[in-house]
Amino acid sequence: MRSSDILIVDDEIGIRELLSEILQDEGYTVALAENAEVARQLRNQTRPALVLLDIWMPDCDGVTLLKEWAKSGQLNMPVVMMSGHASIDTAVEATRIGAFDFLEKPIALQKLLTTVQRALKYGDMQANTSLNLDKLGKSEPVQELKRQLERVAKVRSPVLLTGEPGSGFELVARFFHQGNTPWVTPAKQDQLADAPLELLQKANNGVLFLPEIGQFNRRVQQGLLFLLSKLDRFNVRLICSCSRPLQELLIDPECDNRLLTALSSVIVPIPPLREHAEDIIFIAEQILTELVESKQVPTRKLTTAALNALRQYDWPGNLEQLRSIIKSLALTSEADDIDAPAVNKVLAQFRHDKPIEETGFDFNLPLRELREQLERRYFEYHISLENGNMSRVAQKVGLERTHLYRKLKQLGIKFARRTVEE
Repeated sequence: MRSSDILIVDDEIGIRELLSEILQDEGYTVALAENAEVARQLRNQTRPALVLLDIWMPDCDGVTLLKEWAKSGQLNMPVVMMSGHASIDTAVEATRIGAFDFLEKPIALQKLLTTVQRALKYGDMQANTSLNLDKLGKSEPVQELKRQLERVAKVRSPVLLTGEPGSGFELVARFFHQGNTPWVTPAKQDQLADAPLELLQKANNGVLFLPEIGQFNRRVQQGLLFLLSKLDRFNVRLICSCSRPLQELLIDPECDNRLLTALSSVIVPIPPLREHAEDIIFIAEQILTELVESKQVPTRKLTTAALNALRQYDWPGNLEQLRSIIKSLALTSEADDIDAPAVNKVLAQFRHDKPIEETGFDFNLPLRELREQLERRYFEYHISLENGNMSRVAQKVGLERTHLYRKLKQLGIKFARRTVEE
């Protein structure tokens, strides 16, 4: 079975074959299971795109199987229950456990196709979030983040998510998205200036997510200010993210302070991964499971020693860096088990455990020349430490990037005007 298959679980061969023929005629790929045990085996191999699950089966009923998947963390695909004689209470229970919908037998053709289309669309939306808040762990920083989001969800004001690069802004923003409503992210920033009303129309009664507003130029900022005044008209929930420190934006001449004022009524900070390090092992295993089930990597397993090595790293690139490194480990590992040496080898590329050198300064120099030497050594040290990531260097030294570039030029330090992705 492939991760793109629709899995049909029903003990009646006639129903299995009929549903299979209908769906294959519509262009879908299908896998079949005649009972719960076969369904378990197939589910353990990969995550199907959708499951059509009969409630009444001789070896194990569908609701029990649904509970098993929910308890084991395998209920991360849409499941549509099917039955010819189920009570309303049974249907309600299945929905409460996590079923996407319920189809009553005999199933009308159009009803089947419509439900399958909705379920697959929902599954794609869920998969695109890659992680959700329920999978971020149970540490106190994560629980506090959830409490903040629950409080904020009760008001309709725009929300500004702040945090370090790679903090999972879209993952958190998805908290505000309701099923079967629009989720819109501009393909290009210029759309905010060129067609703000078009974006609002697309996001009507849904969510408009704008990542990294700290990178917007003046023209785009003006478009966003106009858009803010029209949110109520289209009933759009605006969620923005920013990985630049707000203090830096306030002194940046390119930043319109009116925009920050408009967005500062509701600010939700996302904790960096190192502040809830106790969740790293759990998150790492979730990421690897998802990558394996979606067939992006071969079947792999992280050993206990490997997980401990991941936990001890401080993750300056946060969730995005963790996902990237786990995917790299899974793709390059020659064995099914990924052990600590492989993890440490990859992480060594990002570590900067350099000893502090002797100063070597000539204190007989005039103060101005000595200061220049010290500043040059200071900036070169931080550029090396951050692997040329000028955005992070600016954060570390407390300068706006334009001022940082000017200072480096004065000191004769060569640098690249780019941000290295974590």
